[in-house]
This record gives sequence, C-alpha cells and structure tokens, in this order.
Amino acid sequence: MSQQRIPPAAGQESVWDYPRPPRLEPTDKHLRVIFNGVLIAETRRALRVLETSHPPTYYFPPQDVQRQYLQPIDRQTYCEFKGAAAYYTIVVGEKRAVAAAWYYPAPNAAYAALKDYIAFYASRMDACHVNDELVRAQDGDFYGGWITSDIVGPFKGAPGTQYW
Repeated sequence: MSQQRIPPAAGQESVWDYPRPPRLEPTDKHLRVIFNGVLIAETRRALRVLETSHPPTYYFPPQDVQRQYLQPIDRQTYCEFKGAAAYYTIVVGEKRAVAAAWYYPAPNAAYAALKDYIAFYASRMDACHVNDELVRAQDGDFYGGWITSDIVGPFKGAPGTQYW
C-alpha cells in the first residue's frame, strides 16, 4: 500500500491533513453501535480524535452508553499522547466481544476531555453507524478508526503500514 495521499473530493477529509499530535474535537454526528441486535451506544455528543493517517476514532459520553453490557477487564495499553487506556468486554446474551471497547480513566492533560468517554472497535461490533452510514473498520487489530465515505486515505493499519 502506498502512502500517496488521496486528494479529497468536495465534502471529504483526508486523513493526511489530520495533525500529529492528534486533535480532539466535539462532533454532533449521529453515532450508533449495535452488538447482538442491541443498541449499545447512541449519541450526538461524541468527541473524535483525528491523527495523521488514521480515520477518526469516536468516543461516546459514558451516559450515552448502555453500560450494563460492558464488563471491565484486566487489560491496559498506552498511547504516547492520551495516556493509559483501560478496556471492556461487551456481553449481550451469550455473545461476547473481548476487549471491544476502551476508555481513558486518567488521560494526559491535553486530552482531559476524553476522561471516561468510551470508544468501540467497529470490527468487533455487528454494526457501527455515522449519520446512518455503516462504518468500515480500520484495518489492524490495534486500531479503532471508523471509515466512512467522507474520509479518504490511505489509512494506517493494513499490512506494511506499521512505520508510517
């Protein structure tokens, strides 16, 4: 895969125009997450993180998430910008998605607004939507970006993109 920036059309954003370190911004887009036929999260009050070569990662306010389906697990990762992330497994009925959502309980100062907001891996959910558009998951097990028709790449995450 090439790092050649795809020029955005009218109404599109290129992930190559996103900054590094990442920018955190509010969005009023209508976001939904569905797992095992249940609406797990829905909001128009999300935050999104925009980072060079990555599709947006959306973070839901905790009050807009059906938290009874989230089970905290003993897993942690570290982001050089945001800090230490903790994880949830999503359980609806007999269906489980291990480490399918994450949050920052004590984010670094520049990302303090993210505290306890919850992001979901689209690849592990039945469906995620942005303004009624079905999201395509960012490639790579580590990445949680949501790809929609208004975002162009190429995107980090596919094989061969580790050192972009």
